[in-house]
Amino acid sequence: MKSDTLCIIPPGKRKLWDRDAAHGPAPAKDAYTGTLNRKARAYAEACGYDWVILSAKHGFLMPEDTVVGNYDTAFGTANAGIISSEELAQQWKEKGLHTYSRIEVLGGKKFRPIIGALAGAAAVYFPLENSRGIGDMLHLLDALTMRMKKETEEF
Repeated sequence: MKSDTLCIIPPGKRKLWDRDAAHGPAPAKDAYTGTLNRKARAYAEACGYDWVILSAKHGFLMPEDTVVGNYDTAFGTANAGIISSEELAQQWKEKGLHTYSRIEVLGGKKFRPIIGALAGAAAVYFPLENSRGIGDMLHLLDALTMRMKKETEEF
């Protein structure tokens, strides 16, 4: 941990196994290849924030955590493979995520009840929540990232 802010990033549907089905296990930072995931990471990194991916199958993934292979599981579906709230709470503590004082959730409304149940006293922000769709989210992330990079260059 190097920041007091944690960004929670959605994994997205696209993964490296969609391009290379024979690829073996990979770090989470390399496994997810979708546009929303990439742009959310770019924003978090431009801000100097720590980040994790919140996967419906694996829960909270640190950048170097291993993802074994492809899957298609999403929060808000009836899929039996969705991680339980008890497992998420355990990971939240074990991975030290409860120590952050500020959390930015770079996903949609479906993350609100999950993070709300875990965040405790941390200030939680959903900067993309009022977006009208994925295109709007991507545009906003681009604008926020560019603004942060510009502010950093001015110092």
